[in-house]
Amino acid sequence: MPKAGDTLWDAARAEAERRGSSGGDGGAVREQAVLCVGSKRGGKTTIILRCLEREEIPKPTLALEYTFGRRARRHNAPKDIAHFWELGGGTSLQELIRIPITSNNIRSFAVVLVLDLSKPNELWTTMENLLQAIRDHVNKILAKLEKTNPEVATEIKQRMRNSLQKDHPDYELVDPFPIPLVIIGSKYDIFHEFDSEMRKTVSKTLRFISHYYGASLVFTSKSEALQLKARVLINHLAFGYERSKSVSVDHSKPLFIPAGMDSLSQIGPPPTSDSDIGKMRANTPLELWKKVFEKTFPPKSFYDLQATKDPGQDSQYAEHEVDVMRAQKNQELEQYKRNASKSWKEMDFDPD
Repeated sequence: MPKAGDTLWDAARAEAERRGSSGGDGGAVREQAVLCVGSKRGGKTTIILRCLEREEIPKPTLALEYTFGRRARRHNAPKDIAHFWELGGGTSLQELIRIPITSNNIRSFAVVLVLDLSKPNELWTTMENLLQAIRDHVNKILAKLEKTNPEVATEIKQRMRNSLQKDHPDYELVDPFPIPLVIIGSKYDIFHEFDSEMRKTVSKTLRFISHYYGASLVFTSKSEALQLKARVLINHLAFGYERSKSVSVDHSKPLFIPAGMDSLSQIGPPPTSDSDIGKMRANTPLELWKKVFEKTFPPKSFYDLQATKDPGQDSQYAEHEVDVMRAQKNQELEQYKRNASKSWKEMDFDPD
């Protein structure tokens, strides 16, 4: 039963736990949570529905939405629970990230970042702002845990470093994301029609970002085969399924690279001339790759990416009674503005 003061999210989580714990053989139920963020209209909802094997028609996500799925690891075992959160609006609502990620679930939380490959000029800004917002929030949680529960904080930090084996040549050169991360490049069917050099720049850059953050990388589209590859990576995070060991790094094909399976030597240098690299000032490898990428794909401003449609004008949320009342109030507001403007114009002001 929901408790007094519980939020909608608390109630939803409690209901998922109640349903997941019914039946089974009494074994421990595994719970994981996944936050899906990324490009506006990049296909986040579709990806989640496919992971949960639902045939629903996806609708635009207004703000922050929640759903869950249940899977049994074996016959007659209790069903594990995966909590799926989706942040809508691209980068415009990133302050809502703090709602699903808490000190209570940080140990079992993962992030899926969906980037629209058909809009490379928005790619870096979207990635940078969303991942930085998540990292900042997670770091605040870890700072508190270091004081209240240092064992958990240490466990999370150690797991973060374990995204690469200690004998990996890049172990000291990367900066792993604080929680498990999967990066999905969506709309590969459109991206595949791009000029080959443009595709190579985007692909190499995403390989570098993923490897630098200790993340998995996969390209997907409407193709069932590519969607299956994305599901494999997400289901590994959500339900603990075995991780695929296959790798595809050919830039002329859809990429599929599980975390820790790439290297800086295989990725190579940023795709530009040595003379250009020598002229660029950068404090970190990530900053250098950003400068090279944005030279080819000048970014859209953060403000442009934040611009979001007024949900009150969206037909999918239409409610006749509410809309009639809103129209009436809008008319009253306009009349008030006209009357106020007329009153001010008619007022006489004494000169100083």
